[in-house]
Amino acid sequence: MPDLGPITTSIRAQLSTVPETPGSAKPDPILVVDNITRHFGGMTAVDVDHLEVQRGAITALIGPNGAGKTTFFNLITGFDKPSSAKRLFGGPPSEDAARWSFDGRTLGNTAASKVARAGMVRTFQLTKALSRMTVIENMLIGASGNPGENLAVGLIPALWSKAEKANTLKAEELLSRFKLDTKRDDMAGSLSGGQKKLLEMARALMSDPLMIMLDEPMAGVNPALTQSLLEHIRALRDDGTTVLFVEHDMHMVRHISDWVVVMAQGEIVAEGAPELVMKNPAVIDAYLGAYHDTDLGDDAALTTGLIDKIEQQVEAEVEAEEESR
Repeated sequence: MPDLGPITTSIRAQLSTVPETPGSAKPDPILVVDNITRHFGGMTAVDVDHLEVQRGAITALIGPNGAGKTTFFNLITGFDKPSSAKRLFGGPPSEDAARWSFDGRTLGNTAASKVARAGMVRTFQLTKALSRMTVIENMLIGASGNPGENLAVGLIPALWSKAEKANTLKAEELLSRFKLDTKRDDMAGSLSGGQKKLLEMARALMSDPLMIMLDEPMAGVNPALTQSLLEHIRALRDDGTTVLFVEHDMHMVRHISDWVVVMAQGEIVAEGAPELVMKNPAVIDAYLGAYHDTDLGDDAALTTGLIDKIEQQVEAEVEAEEESR
């Protein structure tokens, strides 16, 4: 195991007291979710009773394809609405209705734009870079508090030029940090897949989020950029930003995560430290249901054979998903 820095050591020390059970309470949760479900016809995509995300930590949300991870992201960031948030006959929500809070603020039924302004910003599995705009223009779109967006103010440059200069300086500093400064005036559509991932992450930081949610940040990324992305994610945590990410790359998950949450069939089936959660029988069953007859008391089989098979299956799923795009 690589040497852990003081921030990582401190966070993991806090989490060391947390029970490794689904829905466990955290010492200082920034996100708390209760009773959130999402149905599509007769299928339940998400059914989360309780989940807490530790402030300042890197938390990985993993699970097989179709587990509900991206749908869960969509729900809590306002891009979708939970089925359990519906009101009965126009009255108040029932006691078991979905509710979630971020940094002490209730966010249920909040629009995506307001969620972002509250400090919870996300990226997408398929990058949303605006291809016909330059890299710097993409960055400026992510800035908050642009007075020039007001029609009346926009007609008077003196009222918005100072803010635009400050935002441009901030954008250029972030582009330099993500090694995209040489692409400043290039069209975003000309960037490689990995560079677009970096651009989307940099753009998300323009609003100074309290928590950034990354949906498969490594998907489609050239291996040469993988280490760079890992370092940027660690740097986010070290700067005080909470990170919640979905990822299939188990090596990455074990390498940088402080805590791992496992979803299967829409439910949280396990939580724990990265070096231990993959040994959990519920995790083995979630990924490899066909191996349910394996003796789960055999630690050697769990830590070697089955974990290797999990990683092989996940890699195959990722390859199949990439080929289908």
